[in-house]
Amino acid sequence: MNTTQYIIILTRRSRSGLLLGMVLLFLLLPSATLRADEPSKGFRFEDAGTNTIALFEGDEPVYHYVYDLITNENVPENEFRRRTRGCYMHPLFGINGEVLTDDFPLDHYHHHGLFWAWPHVQLGDEHHDFWNQTTDLQQRFVKWLAKEADENSAVLAVENGWFIGERKVMTEQVWFRSYPKQDGSRSLDMQLFFVPEEKITLRGAEGKSYGGLCVRFKPGSETTGDDTEKTIAKITVPTGVTTSDLPEERLMWADFASKFDGRETVSGAAIFVPPTHPDYPPTWLTRYYGPLCIGWPGVKDRTFQPDEEIKLQYRLWIHDGPVDGGSIERGYKEYTE
Repeated sequence: MNTTQYIIILTRRSRSGLLLGMVLLFLLLPSATLRADEPSKGFRFEDAGTNTIALFEGDEPVYHYVYDLITNENVPENEFRRRTRGCYMHPLFGINGEVLTDDFPLDHYHHHGLFWAWPHVQLGDEHHDFWNQTTDLQQRFVKWLAKEADENSAVLAVENGWFIGERKVMTEQVWFRSYPKQDGSRSLDMQLFFVPEEKITLRGAEGKSYGGLCVRFKPGSETTGDDTEKTIAKITVPTGVTTSDLPEERLMWADFASKFDGRETVSGAAIFVPPTHPDYPPTWLTRYYGPLCIGWPGVKDRTFQPDEEIKLQYRLWIHDGPVDGGSIERGYKEYTE
């Protein structure tokens, strides 16, 4: 990387026609020093088909990012809004190339890899369910901001819009920075910037809190003695391994582990929330069938005025093998200290 700092200029015209600018700073810290026995293989981006870009470290896949709209013809036509979408990450790959995420799952067609959406979006008298994709509110690609890759890191940045037809109601900028695999793990940092084009209210799902960042994992399963399929999964939070789903829990981090993609070994990923996050720690919904969802602003309305900046940042810590709470906590402290 030739620079450790990117400056994003968001420009748009207000109702009075004046040109507005907002400078948003994404500081890219130097990546950790690699051990001598783990030479970097270098990152590179490649085209991966319709409206999709892939990141590799050497020959190993890291993720695919679907930057603009794609359509899944296998989704029933009466689910026409859920058949088409873009602006999300899938597949997200594990340390050994296993696919960790799911897209268009039969139980929830609207779930899609690593994504961010809200079930309650209020625009004046209009209510939109952005999460379940039941209205015409849609994320769409606007332009690239950065595609930089070398032996130390890879940065992908994009500007999207929230559109109802041709009417844009939100400007969205998304930044990802991937670090080399090291000691059986890889870190992926993300920053989400939002600037409303008009007054907007966001709210999460009642009693469940989801609305915001979500990773829909695709855990493995095994056949039990009575020939039924049982999901293999373990969710770990700061208080330990959970014994059931958590519908509305304040957490700094959560980890989802399973035997993914038909593998015999366990791997997984944790989502880390930094102390700078609004309303830290936010509420979460965790589900053993696959989703880890951060609920912000949660189940109470939060209204944002035009031009009011919203900034959310996270780290995805992808790991090989089973890990305990202490290992996850050390990874979290490396991120936050």
